[in-house]
Amino acid sequence: MKALILNSGKGTRMGHFTSEHPKCMTEILGNETILSRQLKLLAKAGIKDVVMTTGPFSDILMDYCYSLNLPLEYTFVHNDRYSETNYIYSIYLAQDKLRGDDIVLMHGDLVFEELILDQVLESPISVMTVSSTVELPEKDFKAVVLGDRIRKVGIEFFDHAMAAQPLYKLKEKDWELWLSEMCAFCERGEVACYGENAFNQISDVCEIYPMDVRGALCNEIDTPEDLAVVSARLKELENRTVYLCFSTDMVHSGHITIINKARKLGRVIIGVLSDEAVCSYKRFPLLPYEERKALFENIAGVYQVVCQNTLSYRNNLEQYKPDYVVHGDDWRTGFQKPIRDEVLEVLAGYGGQLVEFPYSNSEKYRELESRTRYQLSLPDMRRSRLKKSIEMKGLVTAIEAHSGITGLIAEKTVVYQNGEARQFDAMWVSSLCDSTAKGKPDIELVDMTSRFRTIDDIMEVTTKPIIFDGDTGGLTEHFVYTVKTLERMGVSMIIIEDKTGLKKNSLFGTEVAQTQDTIENFCHKIAMGKKAQKTRDFMIVARIESLILEQGMEDALTRAFAYVKAGADGVMIHSRKKDPAEIFEFVEKFRVEDKTTPIVVVPTSFNAVTEEEFKQRGVNVVIYANQLTRSGFPAMQETARTILEHHRAKEADDKCMPIKDIITLIPEEV
Repeated sequence: MKALILNSGKGTRMGHFTSEHPKCMTEILGNETILSRQLKLLAKAGIKDVVMTTGPFSDILMDYCYSLNLPLEYTFVHNDRYSETNYIYSIYLAQDKLRGDDIVLMHGDLVFEELILDQVLESPISVMTVSSTVELPEKDFKAVVLGDRIRKVGIEFFDHAMAAQPLYKLKEKDWELWLSEMCAFCERGEVACYGENAFNQISDVCEIYPMDVRGALCNEIDTPEDLAVVSARLKELENRTVYLCFSTDMVHSGHITIINKARKLGRVIIGVLSDEAVCSYKRFPLLPYEERKALFENIAGVYQVVCQNTLSYRNNLEQYKPDYVVHGDDWRTGFQKPIRDEVLEVLAGYGGQLVEFPYSNSEKYRELESRTRYQLSLPDMRRSRLKKSIEMKGLVTAIEAHSGITGLIAEKTVVYQNGEARQFDAMWVSSLCDSTAKGKPDIELVDMTSRFRTIDDIMEVTTKPIIFDGDTGGLTEHFVYTVKTLERMGVSMIIIEDKTGLKKNSLFGTEVAQTQDTIENFCHKIAMGKKAQKTRDFMIVARIESLILEQGMEDALTRAFAYVKAGADGVMIHSRKKDPAEIFEFVEKFRVEDKTTPIVVVPTSFNAVTEEEFKQRGVNVVIYANQLTRSGFPAMQETARTILEHHRAKEADDKCMPIKDIITLIPEEV
């Protein structure tokens, strides 16, 4: 692509500004001139060949261009009849230099924003810049737009017209048609008119489309008054701010591209989502907030990096009041649409503007995300995330998984609400569900080796933290080895209950014989487990059975404080009552003396309580302990019954998930 800059005019309306050099060399801000700005932007955009027509002060103009030391190849075409002709004749003289390529055409007195030039150059069709928000000028160009195409250009048109500026991107086919018609005009002696007069004769075949720049800077300078207006707007442009928000922990070329585009609008302020906000949006961040913030602080051209604590932009927009918010166009639909709607509402309140660019979703970016997921699946990364998530979010949720496929359900199930993605933070590997999946009673009959294989099956295909149901923990000597093995595998937490003897499910309560361990023995088991672990990430949580066994609130609290003193990283309080009153009472009384130790609940019976209420009362971990197992078995049983009743499988199809959807859920690589 070549650039054609028309600089053969006299610029008499500029008065003393054009007494010693051509108008294009007029300073517009600091030492920058109209022409130096044009040429720098062209060079930055990758244009190498510039054809420039000249008139008065031709030698001064050429010397000035070379003095800028830009990576451009110049071809100067002098119009010695500049005083009696218009630029149509200058183009005629340059015709041999302008064939066989696309052309970006501009007048030498035109000042425009960098982003406008980029949009023009990126256009796949021939375009001319117009503005739907600028009042129609009396003496300057206007474009008549009919049926989405430009049909006429000139100063005399007003009907169906838009304010227009002489900045064009012309595809070779359209340019050849227009150039040939301009040459025909000149050869007939019509050399004192605009080049657009020739276009108006062939607009039915020369297809030029309007590119609406709205209120962006794209103005010719014809008078000192124009110069004052443009200079003031350039000063405003220098002080404009642009806000972008990122969650990423891997900066790739797509991020750099959109940041560079934003820089062309003004000073870039980047909001980096807090770790908690990232967790609520997609996945656990590979890098913590401070490191992600540092990534953006070290990108050239970034003016300021700030924290965005929520997915909502509102607080930061109201604080910084950026002139623009820049985002990919992927949030126009889907779960982020409410966030976009809120951004538009806030911007409208103070006159800001949303600018959206096409979203990059190439294969290489998906590969980067896949690599990130691999990193998150590694034992050290996985093990540490549960404790960090509790610290960041205050409350985390886990759902049971007893196989690779249920692990994938726990991993990939996402519900989009109000611009947020709600998902489970962790997986609960339950002895009840593990035993049930194997068709065995929940009496610690399934040995630890078998249960560890279940963990392996889940870990091979998932990335989220695992909480392990350790039952009673077994003998203290055995518990020590269990802790070492789980920690090495990458499990985040083990929960052990303070009972002894043959295990019976807690929900039976006092209906079956169950024996609670002594405080002394259980504290010793906790202490030995803590002594055995090698990292600070692994958590041992003491499950208190006092309420289940009707030993009273005081016994539960006494045990809780003792277990924490012995080294427990958290306490789990359990109840089989549907009324959560005793759970709430325990949490309230425990929090009076201990504000920080995590509290875990399993709301199988008291299932009407919301996560928000649990968090408000001081609970940190909510485990949905058996819902996948309990929902899966009835569905399978009903399907089997349907096949038996109808002697075929057709009637069961409505109850079955398409095998294609199941295959899609399963990753191709593990």
